[in-house]
Amino acid sequence: MRTTVGIIGAGPAGLLLARLLHNAGIDSVVLESHDRAYVEHRQRAGILEQGTVDVLRAAGAGERMDREGLPHDGIELRYDRRRHRVDFPALTGGRAVMVYAQTEVCKDLIALQLKEGGPLLFEAEALAVEGADTGSPRVRFRQGGAEDVLECDYVVGCDGFWGVARRAIPEELVQVFERTYPFGWLGILADVAPSHDELVYARHDRGFALLSMRSPSVSRLYLQVPEGTDPEEWTDGEIWAELERRFETADDWRLERGPITQKSVTPMRSYVHEPMRHGRLFLAGDAAHIVPPTGAKGLNLAIGDVVTFARALTHERRTGSAELLDAYSETCLRRVWQAERFSYDMTTLLHRAPEATPFEDRLQLARLERIAASRAAETDLAEAYTGFPFG
Repeated sequence: MRTTVGIIGAGPAGLLLARLLHNAGIDSVVLESHDRAYVEHRQRAGILEQGTVDVLRAAGAGERMDREGLPHDGIELRYDRRRHRVDFPALTGGRAVMVYAQTEVCKDLIALQLKEGGPLLFEAEALAVEGADTGSPRVRFRQGGAEDVLECDYVVGCDGFWGVARRAIPEELVQVFERTYPFGWLGILADVAPSHDELVYARHDRGFALLSMRSPSVSRLYLQVPEGTDPEEWTDGEIWAELERRFETADDWRLERGPITQKSVTPMRSYVHEPMRHGRLFLAGDAAHIVPPTGAKGLNLAIGDVVTFARALTHERRTGSAELLDAYSETCLRRVWQAERFSYDMTTLLHRAPEATPFEDRLQLARLERIAASRAAETDLAEAYTGFPFG
C-alpha cells in the first residue's frame, strides 16, 4: 500500500489532518489501532479554542458543532467565596471558545473521511516507523492478524504518548522536558444540567475544583485529589459534598446534584519532546507534548500541529519549497511552549500543593485578585485561554 502521507492515529488531530490534506488534493491513509466505537466514545477534551472552531468550519466539519455545541464567552474564577467573570470577547476583540466534546469532533471527522476521504483503517496497529530519515519512510502495521507495510512520502505520528512514532527518533537527537504534579483530577460525568452557564474554576484551601459540561443536560466536574487516587475510594455522596464545599460562594448560588454515570482520575503532567520532526517523520499532539488539563490546551495544541503540517506540505506542493516543512518543529514548539507556560500558570494558580505554606496560599489569592482588578492581567488570561495563533 502506498500514499503521500501516512497518518498514525485517528484521534481528532489525525482525522483533521486527513481532512485538510483531502481538501488540498493530497492523498493520505489513516491507521488506527482501535475500533471505530472506541474512538467515537473515549472521553477526552471538550473545550475548543476560537482557532480550532474556525479550522473545523473551514474544513467542512463544523455543521453539527455549530448546531449542538455550546459557545462560551467567558469563564468564572472563584476564590475566597468570591466570584469573578472573565469576559473573553471584550478582552480579545471578539474571540471565544466552544464546548463540544472530542468524541463529537471525532464522529464528525470520521463520517466525512469515510464518505469523501482516503482510507481510514480501524484495528490497524502501527508496529514501527522505518526509514524516517530517507525519502521513502514506511509504517509497518498489523490488521486482521496479518502484517502489511504502508509506504509514504511523509509520516505524521498522531498516536499519543505511548505510540510508535516518537520511538523512531534516535535518542541521541532528543531532548525531553517534563514535570509531574503531586495531584490529579477526579472527574465525573453526571446526568444533571450544569449549575452555571460557563465553566467555573475554583481555588479552595481544600484543593481545586472545576465545573464544566458536555451538553445542556450533562455536567462534567472535577476535584483535585492526591496523585494515585483510586476513584472508587470516593462515594457519590462524598464527591458531591466536596464539590459543594469547594464551589461555595457568599451569595445564594447552588450546585445541582444528579446521578453520576462515570468516574475516573486523570494524572497531571507537563511534557515536551524536542524536536517534533526527524527526516520525513513529524510528531503531532500527545506524541510530542502533554499539558495539564487546567488550561484546556491539549486537543487545541494537537490541532495547531496538524494545521501547521498541512499548510507546510501544501506550500511545498504549490511552490516546490520545503522551507515551511523544515521549520515545522520550530514553528510548533513556539506555540507549544506558550501553552505549557499558560497551563503551568493556571495549574499553580488554582491547585493547592500538598506541602503549601500560608505564604504560598496568600500568593495564590494575590494573583487571583490581580486578575480581577487589572484589565491587563485579565486580558493576558483571556488571550491565552481563547488560543494562540496557528503558525
